Amino acid sequence: MSEAGSCGWQTSLVDVTVVINPAARNGAHTHAAVRAADRLRALGHTATLVSGGSAAESSELIRAAVGHADAVAVAGGDGIVNLALQELAGTGVPLGIIPAGTGNDLAAGLGIPTLEPEVAADVIAAGHASVLDLARLTRADGSTQLYATVLASGFDSYVNDRANRMRWPRGHQRYNIAILIEFLFLKGTPYTIEVDGQRVGGPFVMVSVGNGRTYGGGIPICPAADLRDGMLDVTVVRPSGRLRLLRLLPTLYRGTHVAYPEVETFRGRTVRLEATGLTAYADGDPIATLPVTVEAVPGAISVFAPVP
Repeated sequence: MSEAGSCGWQTSLVDVTVVINPAARNGAHTHAAVRAADRLRALGHTATLVSGGSAAESSELIRAAVGHADAVAVAGGDGIVNLALQELAGTGVPLGIIPAGTGNDLAAGLGIPTLEPEVAADVIAAGHASVLDLARLTRADGSTQLYATVLASGFDSYVNDRANRMRWPRGHQRYNIAILIEFLFLKGTPYTIEVDGQRVGGPFVMVSVGNGRTYGGGIPICPAADLRDGMLDVTVVRPSGRLRLLRLLPTLYRGTHVAYPEVETFRGRTVRLEATGLTAYADGDPIATLPVTVEAVPGAISVFAPVP
C-alpha cells in the first residue's frame, strides 16, 4: 500500500474478514453481511464471516483479524464502525463499511450507499482505501476512545438519549421525533470550552465537535468539517427565545444554521469541554461524561471509499 492520501491492493485476490454487528445477529446486519460476503467471493476474493456475542467479543475478533486478513469489513451502523476504529487505527489494515444500521454517517460521508451491501462490497473489492483523520477523546480518568464523525453534547445528548430509548421509527426519522420532543424541555447549560487554548464561555444549548460533517443519520451539524484536513470543527448554539430556536431547527438539516447569530463555529486541533452532568455521544453512542478533551488524529485510518 502507498503512503499517499489513498492506497490500493497490491494483489488481485484478497482475504477480507467481515464482522457482523452483535446487536442484531439475526437481522438486517446479518443479511447485509452475507450478501456482501457472497459478492466479494463472486469477485474472486476470500470473505470470512464472524460475529461476536457482544461488543467486547467483536473487538477481539477484529483484533485477531489484523494479524492475518488483508482487510476488515463491518456490517452495521456507526456503532460497529467505532469498534473497528479502536482496533484498526494505526495498523495499516484498511476498513470496509457495509452500512446497514440506524445511523450510517461515516459511510454516507464517504459516498457508500446504505442498504446496498453488494455495492458496498464492490467498493471494498475496488481497493481504493482513503486515509482519514479520527478524533481522540480523553476522559477525566485518562482513558481514551477514538471516533470518526461528531461528538454531541447538551441538547444533542438529550436527543440521543431519547432516540436510543425509542423502538420506532427507525432511521433518521427517529432522531427527528426525538428533536421535537426534547425541544419542549430546551434550556441552556453552563459550559467552559477551550479551542486550541482559546476560552469560550457558556451557557450553551448544544455543543458539537466534528471530525466529520454529520450525525443522527445525516444532519450536517458541522457543515464545513473535512475528514482529511487534520482539524476539528466546533459548533455551538447559544440560548435564545424558544420561537427563535424553533425557526433554527429546520436549518440544521440544510447546514445553514451557521448563518444564525445564535450559532458560532470554531476550528482547532484540540478542544476541551467542561460542564456538569452531561453525557457526550460520539458515532451515535454514549462515550463519556464531561469534562473531556478531544484531539484531532490526522491520517489515523484507511477506509475503502468510492473513487472520487
